Amino acid sequence: MFLTGTLLSSAQEPVRLSLQDALKLAMQNNTNILNSDLDLKIAQKKVWETVSTGLPQISAKGAYQHIFKVPTMSFGGKTTLSNTEVPWDPVTMSGTMSSLQLLSGESIYLNSEAGTPIELGVKSNTTFDFTLSQLIFSGSYIVGLQATKVYYGLTKQNAEKAKLDVIETVTNTYNMIQLAEESRKILAQNLENITKTLYEVSEMNKQGFLEKTDVDQLELTGNTVRNAMNQIDSNLDMGYRLLKIQMGMDDAAKVELSDPLESGESLTASSVQLFSESFNIGQNVDYQLIQTSEKAAKLELDLARASYLPTIAGFYNHTEKLKAPAFDFSPKDVVGVNLSLPIFSSGQRSSIVSQKRFALEKAKNTRQYVSSSLAMQSTQYQNDLKLKLEKYQNQKKSKELSDDIYQRTLEKYKQGVATSMDLMTSQNQYLTNLTNYYQAIYDLQGSRSKLEKLFNINPNAENK
Repeated sequence: MFLTGTLLSSAQEPVRLSLQDALKLAMQNNTNILNSDLDLKIAQKKVWETVSTGLPQISAKGAYQHIFKVPTMSFGGKTTLSNTEVPWDPVTMSGTMSSLQLLSGESIYLNSEAGTPIELGVKSNTTFDFTLSQLIFSGSYIVGLQATKVYYGLTKQNAEKAKLDVIETVTNTYNMIQLAEESRKILAQNLENITKTLYEVSEMNKQGFLEKTDVDQLELTGNTVRNAMNQIDSNLDMGYRLLKIQMGMDDAAKVELSDPLESGESLTASSVQLFSESFNIGQNVDYQLIQTSEKAAKLELDLARASYLPTIAGFYNHTEKLKAPAFDFSPKDVVGVNLSLPIFSSGQRSSIVSQKRFALEKAKNTRQYVSSSLAMQSTQYQNDLKLKLEKYQNQKKSKELSDDIYQRTLEKYKQGVATSMDLMTSQNQYLTNLTNYYQAIYDLQGSRSKLEKLFNINPNAENK
């Protein structure tokens, strides 16, 4: 009982995760990652499936048959001389063949007697066939071997793209929770100050130094902060649930973030570093996918052209019968070669080749379009990152200024120099700038993640 209680208490302790830990868990447990790994295994088996069609194939077949009436054949029996004429039977080849009349008037007949019938089969029999076949030449098989490599490469690139997508979503969710937690801390501290001031104002109102309006105004400000905190709590609950789903964790698990919120010089430096990065389109996963699709279109054209080539296969067949008939004309062992030569298809093959050629041209056009689009996208993302960085720096200054204004107004209000309306205005101004500041951080981090994904770089992900 003591051990069980210890395990339960330890199971309820929250798991502290850094962004690196969250990404590692996602790489191990995320559903999209698991499915992409299974797709890779399927692709490996698919490659071997194609390769094995050109390797020796051995098959066995068994059959049982029962003949109700076995056909027979007679090759004739002996001939005898008799003074009795026997009617001729063409089926059994028996009867009187010729006759001779003696001087005494007596007739002598040369009769043929039926031979012993020979069965041309057996009534019940079991047959086993063993066949060994080997593909000698096939244009489709040669192209298929090349296509399997392209197919596996395409699957691998899709798995890489799935990892990049998961890295981006987990990073954004982690950053969102960090911002919400930090925002809640500041609001909680702010609410504590308001509650303390409200108590002081209420006491001053009781003594007649301040009006009831000042108390109500400050209480209204406190309610506004409480509502904001409640909304953040709801967002945090959904954020943690989303993060656990992305990491493949149970919903009942408790999670805490260990990394501090990235801001200030660290956030600025990491963002500025991306400005100097040059876009290498060959590293972009989307461009790699479109290149592989073009290769697949080229192979489909080669496959259509290969339909004009013959197919040659060799075989060896061995047959065993449990009961062999007296006369068995089927051989036990047969060796041969099958040749399939396409001659005329009324233009069907030519039409297919033309379709695949047009599809290849489309793939080339798509590659050129994607190349131009990605180059433009890299410039757009870098410009957007610059704008987001400038906005963040401006919002950081605005947040600091509004905080100073609010603190000075609060002191003036306590001294009776500022009015409650001045305090509420500075309070709302501070909350607005605080919200805008954290939104600017989130937007900057999101813009940076998009650019890192486009460039296929992510410093937070190992073994991606």
